[in-house]
Amino acid sequence: MLVSRTLAEVAAIIRPGITTLYLDKIAETFIRDNGAVPAFKGYGGFPNTLCTSVNDEVVHGIPSDYILKEGDILSVDCGVILNGWYGDSAYTFPVGVISDEKRRLLEYTRASLEEGVKAAIAGNRIGDISNAVQTMAESGGYSVVRELVGHGLGRKLHEQPEVANWGKKGTGPKMEKGLVVCIEPMINAGRKETIQMRDGWTIKTADGAASAHFEYAVAIDRGRADVLTTFEFIEEVLNKM
Repeated sequence: MLVSRTLAEVAAIIRPGITTLYLDKIAETFIRDNGAVPAFKGYGGFPNTLCTSVNDEVVHGIPSDYILKEGDILSVDCGVILNGWYGDSAYTFPVGVISDEKRRLLEYTRASLEEGVKAAIAGNRIGDISNAVQTMAESGGYSVVRELVGHGLGRKLHEQPEVANWGKKGTGPKMEKGLVVCIEPMINAGRKETIQMRDGWTIKTADGAASAHFEYAVAIDRGRADVLTTFEFIEEVLNKM
């Protein structure tokens, strides 16, 4: 839950005129004040606590002096280590008032995540999650990023199995009760192709179209998954603004 509360702390200060680096500092302070460690900072050489990806940046954006503008969308991915266990979650925020097109992209990406969670039950296969995400996203006319996937989560940030956001039902490893996976649709308003920037981290859409990213960590169970991260704290904040 700490990762969810961290995202809520960030949500409270997202507005035009704020830099993504300022958001990063707020997140790092909050994580450390709660006895945890930022999971992303230093991971593979990543320099910051948050991944902050704006508009056509899909994921892995590095916090910087970029000043958020009215109408931007900002994907914030956060990871923490608490008592030797990893937490990981992401949410795409509107900055001020956004266009109807961007709002619809956010709604469909979130809905794609929720559909993936419904398929994340013991006895199903990973491909059932993948297919559920893809079907929902493409039903809205959107495309699914292929190069990046969800993953297992536990004592390490990235564990097996990989959880793609596209695929066929009935394929991939069978899920058993107790498995923890991160489901994280990365959905583009335009084409699915992406490019990596010179910083070695930031992934953008190849055509410059907007992209959104939502992520839950879920524990596989019978009947329905146990969602370990929540957006409730974030939405409590957003609804007050």
